[in-house]
Amino acid sequence: MTKRRDFIKKSVLGSAGIAIGGMGFSSRSYASIMGANDRIGVAVIGIRNQGSFHIENYCKLKDSHNIMLKTICDTEEQLFDSRSKMVFDKFGVKPLTEWDLHKVLADKEIDAVSIVTPNHWHALATIWACQAGKHVYVEKPASFNILEGRRMVEAARKYNRRVQVGLNNRSSANVIEAIKFLHDGGIGDIYMARGLCYKFRDSYGMAKDSEPPASLHYDRWLGPAPLRPYNEKRSHYNWHWYWDTGNGDTGNTGPHQLDIARWGLNKNEHPVSVFSSGGLYGFNKNESTPEKKTPGVMAYGDVETYGMDKTSQQTPNIQSSLFKYKDGTMLEFETRGRFTNHEGSKGNEVGNLFYGSEGYLEIYGDTWKAFRKREKEPFAGSKPGEMIETDNHYTNFLDAIRSGKDNMLRCDVNEGVLSSDLPHLANISYLLKRELEFNGATEKFVNDPEADAMVTRKEYRKPYIVPDIV
Repeated sequence: MTKRRDFIKKSVLGSAGIAIGGMGFSSRSYASIMGANDRIGVAVIGIRNQGSFHIENYCKLKDSHNIMLKTICDTEEQLFDSRSKMVFDKFGVKPLTEWDLHKVLADKEIDAVSIVTPNHWHALATIWACQAGKHVYVEKPASFNILEGRRMVEAARKYNRRVQVGLNNRSSANVIEAIKFLHDGGIGDIYMARGLCYKFRDSYGMAKDSEPPASLHYDRWLGPAPLRPYNEKRSHYNWHWYWDTGNGDTGNTGPHQLDIARWGLNKNEHPVSVFSSGGLYGFNKNESTPEKKTPGVMAYGDVETYGMDKTSQQTPNIQSSLFKYKDGTMLEFETRGRFTNHEGSKGNEVGNLFYGSEGYLEIYGDTWKAFRKREKEPFAGSKPGEMIETDNHYTNFLDAIRSGKDNMLRCDVNEGVLSSDLPHLANISYLLKRELEFNGATEKFVNDPEADAMVTRKEYRKPYIVPDIV
């Protein structure tokens, strides 16, 4: 694909008049050929939930950014009909459907892939895509664990691929404005940032092991995770709450707020210590009798929830984490998944607070406000109104591909990995139940082999092994 575009630039653009006149092309047919040769072929890998959002965004960019959404890929074939219709309704062309990502990566007409799989697949799919010459947009958290993140950065650099992490607040004009305000000293010297994830979640319930659906390629879905019997409560959206495949809400919603916090603190480095504590609270300890079970209610992720019934969830729904940087700056993050008050002047559920020597600043979604000292009214903040058209993480990704420059990406893989490592550090501290010191240069813990063993999996399942050398 690259050679083809280089040839076009040299042989056609370099002598446009000769090329068009000598070959008998009209200006219209010439534009058509240029469009076809400059078109970016895209595939979306993982099309449930957030994957459908990726499909919608690429469909919107069909004409403005000259892309073709050629293939959609998922291990669950039952999704193909509905997602194909989404593409056909916008593109007028039905996409190819594929459950085997190897076939997607082997397609020479695909230049870029969006990886919207469960967390445990992010790193391996990204590495394989870079090795196959594809550019990558990968959802948050960038990786499933700390070592995988480093391998992703190495693969992007070795194969000279653009890899964008889906921390899309980096493309919000208002958030960019708020961060600049902080960096310019708007609230003085910042000593602490606080991230919030107050997402109330009911029990996801219990289920017995069973046979996987006939439409699901279960072995491929498991990929690098340990082999275990299929259980509906550990699949689909529920995979977030089990250590084999997910990182809990601190590693689910958390990366967005942790990224803003680290960005606002202007810390392009790892913290030197972390302490995290919490647990699973608010659910019944024993299973209810059939007549007392809570009726299922459909929730986000197309899964049912069951009030306060017993759950097989492993990850905490209440978790407080404290990170410290070398200069003493603090970053707090709190996950509250049960009934709670909210924080901030308007009661924020998910957002960020920054504290400085001259006041404090709130970021909530695409709005921000700054307060001076003890004053009750903001003295600076975002203007009401819609986001401008350029505020799009996907267009930034496509523009960076065409430029060939990593520095055009608003969330290059190294930035995404630094922010994604924060929930990984917190979860290691949570599981070991103690404070940990971390050496950012080596990405290992200080004199702590037990913690070092948790920067990666104990074992990867063949052939789904994240390699030591990418």
